[in-house]
Amino acid sequence: MPIATVNPANGETLETFEAMDEDELERRLELAEATFRTYRTSTFAERARLLHRAADLLDADLDDIARTMTTEMGKPLKQARAEAAKCARAMRWYADHAAELLADEEPAETDVKDSGASRVRVRYRPIGPVLAVMPWNFPLWQVVRFAAPALMAGNVGLLKHASNVPQTALYLEDLFHRAGFSEGCFQTLLIGSGAVDDVLRDERVKAATLTGSEPAGRAVAATAGEMIKKTVLELGGSDPYVVMPSADIDRAAKIAVTARVQNNGQSCIAAKRFIVHADVYDAFAERFVAGMAALRTGDPMEEETDVGPLASEQGRKDLEELVEDAKRSGAQVLCGGQRPHGPGWYYPPTVLAGIHRDMRIHREEAFGPVATLYRAGDLDEAILIANDSPFGLSSNVWTRDEAEVDRFVRDLEAGGVFVNGMTASHPAFPFGGVKRSGYGRELSGHGIREFCNITTVWQGA
Repeated sequence: MPIATVNPANGETLETFEAMDEDELERRLELAEATFRTYRTSTFAERARLLHRAADLLDADLDDIARTMTTEMGKPLKQARAEAAKCARAMRWYADHAAELLADEEPAETDVKDSGASRVRVRYRPIGPVLAVMPWNFPLWQVVRFAAPALMAGNVGLLKHASNVPQTALYLEDLFHRAGFSEGCFQTLLIGSGAVDDVLRDERVKAATLTGSEPAGRAVAATAGEMIKKTVLELGGSDPYVVMPSADIDRAAKIAVTARVQNNGQSCIAAKRFIVHADVYDAFAERFVAGMAALRTGDPMEEETDVGPLASEQGRKDLEELVEDAKRSGAQVLCGGQRPHGPGWYYPPTVLAGIHRDMRIHREEAFGPVATLYRAGDLDEAILIANDSPFGLSSNVWTRDEAEVDRFVRDLEAGGVFVNGMTASHPAFPFGGVKRSGYGRELSGHGIREFCNITTVWQGA
């Protein structure tokens, strides 16, 4: 794939970038290693000052970078603005909390004495340059939620961004440099996916984090495993959205629409499989389908647009194939389901019912505004359907019955359970999944410690 900005609203190539040659890549790797040797000794206060400055600059740039994101990957402009604002808030959160999150820990005094020590501490130390392989769907947020904790921990970052968002990738490098971080603290590597393996094998790169597809995760994990390097993977998701009889059906259906089509439906944590108890299935389906059909699809630069184009032509083809396979296998199309005429990679909000296990869409992630509806006879069947997926990123449950909440929290195979609301990320809460959705955690104290050397410091009497 060329490194280029291609407007998905019309398919026009706006700018193409040359990949870095071997000499430039070597220069940047050498710079990252050299910078880490000094940056690692900086104080939390010094790092926090720089990160606060980056947040202030991002706020000032909000409208411009939002337009860049929308131009490169097609999200509605109002959502791009919200993404940029969220990134600034996350930077400030880590700037304000990193010292506490990474403070030395003192084991229980009885354990210290039992070990024969006068004092024992657990210290979190940075490990070095970390490679981040990031996707296009949240081109600012995905990077910031890695970069903010990594920089506050004393690490330095190397960004290999998706090839269709090069301007956003270069903006991020420039943002951190303007904030006062040394050039080697955060660098964007304009390289193709084929070059990732060599970078990860380089001894100067100490770890990697990847958000993206399952095949990409497998490739990075395989190389990292061979090189004995730590990885964090956040891969696909096909999140269940379970609605039980005690739920507020009107609100559940309204939020379901947003949960499915956020970011044009191109979100790993978007609800995709809507599992509804038989007693309220018809009422929910009527409201949900009406809400999906009423959405405005169009130019993502227009404020009234709800759903913009998919990010790539191939992405739309992949989504269409899933829908057509389901239709051939007996799925009912309750709205949408047909590619519109005209330029751009648009696909309408679509709801499919009558889904069964032999359909590809039951097992594969639908990365676009396509929802599948399931009817469950009881709580046990709802959990069975929800867990019948290779993915386990997050989940949504609508019920006012606390006993049901306890069952869902206990039995759903997911990295998150959101009750009476849609999945969302916040810097204070850990984020990540199980099964083929990956491993490790981002955000919160768990995320900032992923790329730390957790060191036991034992002192004798």
